[in-house]
Amino acid sequence: MAHNSWSDPDSSFATDFRTAKHTPFFEPIINTFNDGGYKPNVSYHYNPDVAAYHYGVRHPMKPFRLMLTDHLVSGYKLHEQMDLYQTERASKEELLNFHSADYIEFLQRITPQNSTKFADDLKKFNIGDDCPVFDGMYDYCQFYAGASLDASRKLISGMSDIAINWSGGLHHAKKYEPSGFCYVNDIVMAILNLLRVHPRVLYIDIDLHHGDGVQEAFYLTDRVMTVSFHKYNGEFFPGTGNYDETGVGKGKHFALNVPLQDGIDDSSYVKLFKSVIEPVITKFRPTVIIQQCGADSLGYDRLGCFNLNIKAHGECVKYVKSFGIPMMCLGGGGYTPRNVSRLWCYETSIMTNNELSSKLPDDIPFRSWFEPDCSLHPNLGDRFENKNTKKYLDNLRVQLMENLRYLNQAPSVQMQEIPPDLQNLTTDEETKILDRLKRESKFDKYKDEQRYYINKKDESRRGELLD
Repeated sequence: MAHNSWSDPDSSFATDFRTAKHTPFFEPIINTFNDGGYKPNVSYHYNPDVAAYHYGVRHPMKPFRLMLTDHLVSGYKLHEQMDLYQTERASKEELLNFHSADYIEFLQRITPQNSTKFADDLKKFNIGDDCPVFDGMYDYCQFYAGASLDASRKLISGMSDIAINWSGGLHHAKKYEPSGFCYVNDIVMAILNLLRVHPRVLYIDIDLHHGDGVQEAFYLTDRVMTVSFHKYNGEFFPGTGNYDETGVGKGKHFALNVPLQDGIDDSSYVKLFKSVIEPVITKFRPTVIIQQCGADSLGYDRLGCFNLNIKAHGECVKYVKSFGIPMMCLGGGGYTPRNVSRLWCYETSIMTNNELSSKLPDDIPFRSWFEPDCSLHPNLGDRFENKNTKKYLDNLRVQLMENLRYLNQAPSVQMQEIPPDLQNLTTDEETKILDRLKRESKFDKYKDEQRYYINKKDESRRGELLD
């Protein structure tokens, strides 16, 4: 039996009633602001230490892209427009909210120095070239996951309307193993946290690669809808994400995949994105949105095959923001660091309603990294032939609309049931979390002067930029 309100005291899911006493009631605002009138409170969640880790000289994933992003954000003085939080590491207990105990214990123990002792575990947990063992790997996981969890807490408490964590968005990691450069899935952990309060969570992924780890985690529930725009041909990593993957059981029709071909351009991508997202939001009526903003969908990415420019990628983020729904923006893929940092700085400006000069600030560290043009918007749109014909995109849109036709009703969305395979928290654990949220809210309210941001110049890492 469905109930009219997720906070109904007679609801079969008692957690929502308890948390409702401490948390604002969220209802989405549909197409009210368009692009101009919404002035959200934006928070920026970043620990400079996360940029110091190194997958290896030849590995395409470069965490120092986060440092470059941060320098651009500071150089354009966007940090003055946001609440800034130097985030703490996620605890082992928080990682275990999604990942298996043996996998997390393995991440804790393994190091490059002792890896030969774990030969069987390396095979068991899919450790290899894509996901190598590197110094501080577990600490790195804790940092980026902790930032996403902190962002989710600020959304839950109502302190932030939009929360940004560019170090997060590692969407491939599975419950029992890493995948595609991703060791722990910060997105899933953040969503699980949001589900304590929010009845419906929408996840949007515009990374080049299919958001398979997030889709898999919520494939059986109708409380989370996953939408992914990505390259797909059946062979391209991770090999999943065709339009016929729509969910199972209660989650049937709550996974929507948009498979694209090489070389899609700005106008085609943005048009398709808006035509899909508008009915998704209107029908699913999410009360919070997480958008993964993977930068490998840009043109000229080291591992990419699209022709998107920074403004087009940002237009998708701007469109989602225009609905006025509480929102989390996360990073993800992106393997040409100078373009990754440009993109995420630009999308930070969109969140904060700032117009940026196309010329990069003169005084930013590592400005030479952006030569010769030193522009925020280099031309990235002409590398690949566009294999997405008008016929292909029209047929794809028709198929997607057919999949969305089944979104008119979602019974358990109103009952607010969290699937037992995703949540098994005890009442005591929930009480501890609620108490922590209240303490954090009081701290931030009464000690606002302590909310500061430490901007490390990282001059010592100049050599690594040349890797």
